[in-house]
This record gives sequence, structure tokens and C-alpha cells, in this order.
Amino acid sequence: MSGNEARIQAVQQIVNRTALPPKPPARLESIWAENVFNLSKMQASLPKNVFKSVKKTIVTGEKLDPLVADAVATAMRDWATSKGALYYAHVFYPMTNLSAEKHDGFISVQGDGSVISEFSGKVLVQGEPDGSSFPNGGIRDTFEARGYTGWDVTSPAYIMETDNGATLCIPTVFVSWTGEALDKKVPLLRSIAAMDKAASKVLKLLGHTDVAHVNSSCGAEQEYFLVDSHFASQRPDLLIAGRTLFGKAPAKGQEFDDHYFGAIPERVQVFMQDVEETLYKLGIPAKTRHNEVAPGQFEIAPFFEAANVASDHQQLIMTVLKNTAKKHGFSCLLHEKPFAGINGSGKHVNWSVGNSTQGNLLDPGDSPQDNAQFLVFCGAVIRGVHKYGPLMRAAIATASNDHRLGANEAPPAIMSVYLGTQLEEVFEQIKTGSVTGSKQKGVMDLGVDVLPPLTKDAGDRNRTSPFAFTGNRFEFRAVGSSQSVSGPLIVLNTMLADSLDWIGNRLEVCLSDGMELSVAILTVLKEVMEEHSAVVFGGNGYSEEWHTMAVEERGLANLRTTADALPSLKADYVEDLFTKTGVLTSVELESRFEVYAEQYILSIEVEAKLVVNMVKTIIYPTVVEYLSKLSSTISSLSGLGIDFDKASAQGIADLSKSMMATVDELSAALQKHDFASTEDKMQYCSQTLRPLMDQTRVYADSLEGEIADSFWPLPTYQEMLFIK
Repeated sequence: MSGNEARIQAVQQIVNRTALPPKPPARLESIWAENVFNLSKMQASLPKNVFKSVKKTIVTGEKLDPLVADAVATAMRDWATSKGALYYAHVFYPMTNLSAEKHDGFISVQGDGSVISEFSGKVLVQGEPDGSSFPNGGIRDTFEARGYTGWDVTSPAYIMETDNGATLCIPTVFVSWTGEALDKKVPLLRSIAAMDKAASKVLKLLGHTDVAHVNSSCGAEQEYFLVDSHFASQRPDLLIAGRTLFGKAPAKGQEFDDHYFGAIPERVQVFMQDVEETLYKLGIPAKTRHNEVAPGQFEIAPFFEAANVASDHQQLIMTVLKNTAKKHGFSCLLHEKPFAGINGSGKHVNWSVGNSTQGNLLDPGDSPQDNAQFLVFCGAVIRGVHKYGPLMRAAIATASNDHRLGANEAPPAIMSVYLGTQLEEVFEQIKTGSVTGSKQKGVMDLGVDVLPPLTKDAGDRNRTSPFAFTGNRFEFRAVGSSQSVSGPLIVLNTMLADSLDWIGNRLEVCLSDGMELSVAILTVLKEVMEEHSAVVFGGNGYSEEWHTMAVEERGLANLRTTADALPSLKADYVEDLFTKTGVLTSVELESRFEVYAEQYILSIEVEAKLVVNMVKTIIYPTVVEYLSKLSSTISSLSGLGIDFDKASAQGIADLSKSMMATVDELSAALQKHDFASTEDKMQYCSQTLRPLMDQTRVYADSLEGEIADSFWPLPTYQEMLFIK
């Protein structure tokens, strides 16, 4: 079967497909966290003293007593096997934005040939996967393979159910034999500890005597595309690169704004319900689902959770989305820009900090000008973004996110803070040395008696800001949809720890000089705003005026590509930040630059090779076949005395010639290997390979618009985006 015949058959199969019937709705209370070994299950199965010890570690962050491991392991095994699990897996999060797991059986063979189910505390606490086969940035040579996983008691174990059985999954850290972090969890836990230490100090200086463990929280809005698997399987670019490297824009895209919050297609809703049931069983509080802006694009968002658990749950959400999509005949695309010309997908990370005694430390209340605690913590965030904006940009830098940043659906690569009218006014007053008041909430009168009065917030929202305050939290809007949220959370926690430490030290100096606390707070915040207010911006982040102002007048960095952004990880002030707070050693930080740079380079090179292969083996043969058919038809018509315009055929031939010339240039460019540094190679990928890929696409997409639809071998944008 030819490519175009397979494509047409796929369309017919999809149109005639019957959606999987929805499952009978389950009561939320009956399925919630049923597959999670949480505190309630621990309490029911552990000795009282063991449970109290484990709970203390989870709630307060205190060191785990190693003597409890055997009792926990036995109870965990009994629970897991009662649910049909024969295997357990230490789940960890290497520097790939993906999850990894090593499965082992509970089976233990006895001397008489019989078997028993066995799971010891030693096995629970520590595993040993290969430490050199995962990206490690030179920390481990290939011949030095030892690495360890270590049980993270603060993130609960869970059962992952599949059609092939159930597995007990245990969240773990992943470190090398020499002790360096090879994952994203260890630095995240360290960043939480650093932030807790600095925040607790500041809270005590503000007069609090009872200060509980301070943690950051996260709620990540996950955007994704669904494409029917019949189409995806015929697109080598989707299968390997996760995005379309070719594809002519359809006559209709998203310009009517009719997809956003529109009625969810029946087949998609059945898929969503299946996803949500799985997530609820895993104790993941999925709250929101809706159509996103682009056709074929959707979103799922959970409630806030503690940052470490939220990070693990976010990885699970991506896994569940992809696995469930297969059951429903879909391919779930998490790439930031799977389709050119329409909105890409982000993962807006809503981030806040708080504890059980002082509550949400970024909640301004009704009168933020009188809320010294909030002003101190918000001021610390402003200082952090200004000082470490390039680091924030590096934390969301990937080859795929480069397609999205700065486009109409995503904030620019310039890191700035949006506070809203009310807070911007308050902090401007602080800068002048006195706070007199602020804009208050209002009530809308819609002029219709049957409608209830609507509360109007004191400030609007700004969708063009990469880091916006949204009521009682900040929303990091620039994070990419395929990324782990751990990286951004590590940076946010660490820069906040640094700023709070600085503020705490300055407050101590002011108080020792005899200042009253209120005067000391205003004095320190005035210093913050005098030094760092350049990062606060409430206007249109997409405008050229802002780009010029940000760089030339305010001195902010505009790191447009990953090749520009990642070298920020090598800056001395970034190394000082991470080593001073204890979040990353110099070796660990250097390894991250090497890993992320390598991933960027490999992503571009793989896509470039795909472009060459698809043109040479799919698109060009189609053009030749079509031109041959067209030439034969023209000759036949001429023999009948029918005049035929040959310009169309000539135009196709010219486009094809230009396409092949560019592909040859791209092929030659891929052969270059002599680079002075990793930075040079990244810039070569950005400034040479990617433009050649883009130019090849221009020719190929033009050819798609000229060649008869019945000849074109690849599923089109019109089909992939609109047939569900």
C-alpha cells in the first residue's frame, strides 16, 4: 500500500471508529488514593512507634530512623501483594525530564526449592541501578557503573496498574557511588531545606515564635495534544522527534478562537475520564480539564501540593496521559510545539511557599500594604528574579521550548515579574520610603438585576509575563510542557533562599542598630526595590518596545535560545548561589550544563537527520512520481490538441530543486564535528542547522500545497488537528 493510500485508509478508519464506552462512574471517595501507601494505610499496618517515627519524618522533615525500615518494608509488601503486585520498582528521575525504574520481584527461592515473598528494609531503602548509562555530565565514566537509589520517605509509594499487572513503585533519589546527585530529586529536596532554613530565620525576626517547617508548593497546568494513532504512526517526525518537521497550515487553524473552552469531543472526554480515575487512585488531585486554544490541544491541572510530591505526581501525570492515550487510539504529544503556526504547549508552574503555623507566606490579604510578612517574602522573590533571571531562563531551556518562547502563546525569554496594579503601586510606594495605601477590590454592576454582583480583583492578569503574581502565588508561565517541574522549582526555591538569607542578615543589622521592626522592614524593602525594581513590568511582554526597554534601559538579559541560555549555568554567581545554599556542588552544576547541552545538541541533530531522511525517502519520491504523472497527462492532452498551462509543473520542479539543494547543504552541515567548545557546537546547531531545517520545510510545505491531495503521503495538519 502506498503512503497516500495508507493515509486515506487511516482517515476512513478514524471517521468510522467507535469511541471506547465510558466506564461506570466511580465514587470519588471509594477510589481516592486506593493505590497509595499513604499515612492512613501506614497507621493501619505499622506498629504505633514505627508509624509515629515515619510520620514525623514526613511532616517535619526530620531524619528518618533507619531502624523502622524493616517494619515499613514488610507492611508495604503485604499491602502491595494484596493488590496483586509481584514486582516492586525504585522509581527515580534522571536528568532527562523522564522517569526511570528498575523492576525486581518479591520472590525469594528457599533451600528446599520453594519460594516466599520477601522484601526487607535494606532493599526498600537502597537499590543499585547502573550509574553510567544515564546522562551524568562526566561524573561517571562508562567503566564506572555503580549508582544508588535511596528511598524518599516523604513521597508515598504507590501501585501502578497496567493491563499486564500491578507493580509497587517506590519514589527514590539517584546518586553516584561518589555521592553526587545524578537526578532532579536530590537537588529539589536540598533546595526545600535551604529555603526552609532561610524562611524560618526571617519569620522569627518578624516576631513569630512558633515556626513550622516551611515548604514550597506547586500546581502545574499540563497542556498536551491528542492525535489519532493511525496518523501518528505514519509520521516519522512525530514518532521520533515528537513534533511535525513538515506540514502546510490548514485553511482554518485557531483564528476563530472556537476551540478554547469549547465542548470536549466525546472520544476525548472518555479518555479524560479514564485518565482522571487512574490519577485519583494514585492520590493525584486532578481538578481541571478543558479544551486549550489550539485545535486538538487540551489541559489538565491539579490542586496545589508540596513541591516534592507535586513534582513526582507531575511525572506520573505525563506517564498516565501517554499510556492512557494508547488505550483510546490516541498519541499524546507533550512536545512544546508539535504543530507550526498554532499555539504550543506549556506547563505553567504555580509556585508558593508556606507552613502550617503562618500559612501561605505569599498571601497578601485584603490590605497588602499592611501585611509586612507578605511584603518581605514578595520582595525576596522580586530580588531573586532580578539577580537570577538568566538562571531561570536556563532552567526552562530546551530545544523544544525554543519554538514556543516569545510566540503569541508564551512569554518572552526575558525574565520579568508582573505584580498587578495593586501590588505594583504598593512596591512603588516602598521605593519612595513610605506606604500610604493601595487599590482595593471592587464590585461589578452588570446592569442586570437577575445576575449576582461579581467581585472585581484589585489587579488584572498578564498573559505575556513569564513570572506573574496571581493572587497568592507566582505563576512561572515559561516552563515547557515536556519538562520536569523539578528544575524550575529548584531554581525558584534556591533563589528565594538566597534572597531571604540576605534580607534576614540586613534585618539583623537594622535591629541591632536600634531600629523598630516596622522601620527595619521598610528600610530593607526600600533597598530591595532601589536595586531590583527594574525586573517589575506590567505591560505587554510581546511588544518590541519592551524588548528594547528591557535590554537597553533596564539591563535585563534576552536569551532567545537554549544555546544562549545554558552557559548561564557556568557563571560564577550561579555557582556561588548553589554552593552557598548547599543545593548543588560545583561538580553537580557542571554536570548539568554538560547534560542539558548534550540533550540540546542531540535533539537538533536528530531532527536534522529526520528532515534529510523524510525529504529523500518520502517527499522527494512523491514529487517525482507526481511530476511524472503530470508530465504524462500534459503530453496526452497536448496530443488531443488541448492546451495546458505548464507553469504549474515547472513551479513544482523548481521548488523540488531548491528543496534538494537545501537538503544537500543540511547533510553537509551535519558532517561538521570540529568544535572548539560545547558552547560553539550549540551555537552551530542554533544558527546553522536549525535555519537550514526551517528553509527545507518552507519548500516542502509549499510543495504540499501544489501536489494533488491524493498523492501526498503524510497525514496533513487538517486531518491530525480536526479528526478526533
